[in-house]
Amino acid sequence: MFSFIHTADIHLDSPLRGLNQHADAPIDQIRRATRRALENLVSLALDKCVDFIVIAGDLYDGDWPDYSTGLFFNKQMSRLKEAQITVYLISGNHDAASKITKNLKPPSNVKALSTKKPETIFVDGLPVAIHGQGFATPRVPENLSLEYPAATPEFFNIGMLHTSLTGNPEHDPYAPCSINNLTEKGYDYWALGHIHQHAIIQENPHIVYSGNPQGRHIKETGERGCYLVDVDDQLTIKDVSFKITDVVRWEALEINITDLVDADAVRESIAQHIETTLAETNGRLLALRITLFGDSALHDQLHAELAQWQAECVSLANEIEEDMIWFERLRIKTKPTYNPQELAERDDLTKLVLEALEHFTPSQVPTPVIQLSERLKSIDSKDLRDILTLSEPEEQLKQDVSAIVLQSISTSSISE
Repeated sequence: MFSFIHTADIHLDSPLRGLNQHADAPIDQIRRATRRALENLVSLALDKCVDFIVIAGDLYDGDWPDYSTGLFFNKQMSRLKEAQITVYLISGNHDAASKITKNLKPPSNVKALSTKKPETIFVDGLPVAIHGQGFATPRVPENLSLEYPAATPEFFNIGMLHTSLTGNPEHDPYAPCSINNLTEKGYDYWALGHIHQHAIIQENPHIVYSGNPQGRHIKETGERGCYLVDVDDQLTIKDVSFKITDVVRWEALEINITDLVDADAVRESIAQHIETTLAETNGRLLALRITLFGDSALHDQLHAELAQWQAECVSLANEIEEDMIWFERLRIKTKPTYNPQELAERDDLTKLVLEALEHFTPSQVPTPVIQLSERLKSIDSKDLRDILTLSEPEEQLKQDVSAIVLQSISTSSISE
């Protein structure tokens, strides 16, 4: 009878956080990704001849620096208007009414629901009632769903809500509510936004997160897109299918090197994983992070030569497909095959160093490490400072510094 697209968290023209520190990052290509993903979503709507689109919050990432963002959105909405496709949207925490100071009147096919109280809009020519409320301010700690109206009889009812539900560790707890709060309204489909990972939380009634149509950083890995929903003449959901819209694919590979005996084997494994992952992106730019883990005899070497191994990964990626892969970072999460405490039993100074390594913070190198001038003469203090300036979590920094120190201790102990 009819079909619609459910999307959310487009974050149009989202700024690039942290990419400027990567000299080789394809900044322009990634900057345009949210726009190209929206273009793909609009093209999908046109190809599938959907009747309408619902956007469940965070169309924008925040206030516009200029009017180009709004102009681009209006241009895409005009494509839909020509096909008589209406767009219904609510604001979220990133594009709350009080946060957006610049404004352009959208084409007449774009309908924004109220931010003051839940509003119901009826779709012209279809037995569809859309209920929703946008965010008036960026922080909404109240359970908005409690004030949503009951379902309209003999209509297909859609609820739009930007919410964390009962909570998500990676997202702020906005408009929290329970699944029971939603199901008791009697709606047929809940179109949710705010959580960026797509998921069908429940069926009958459907409670669905569309996720975002384009991943924006390494924490938003895997395919991104929207949901296409088909409803039959009995106003029953016939199909809910996920459709991919992203143009840049972020992936974080974890490679176990426990059984790899030498550096060449590690390189070969990295290359194989990159090739496999690239094949799964189907022509999209691959933005890649690799983490090596496992008990490895190469543990100390990998940490001590992190910059070289980072370059090795970039070189391998370039060899495989230079224009289609951007290598974001290599992380080392390996463990040594020897017991560091055995080294501590050799002399008091080594024991003191190891104890200091357990408690140091990234703001300073522990004094006992510097005191090991002869035993650690192969370590340039600049190497330690360079590691400490990396934008890595504290635990990663501790592992890198500890590995360099332990390698020097174990090497010098063997040579003595």
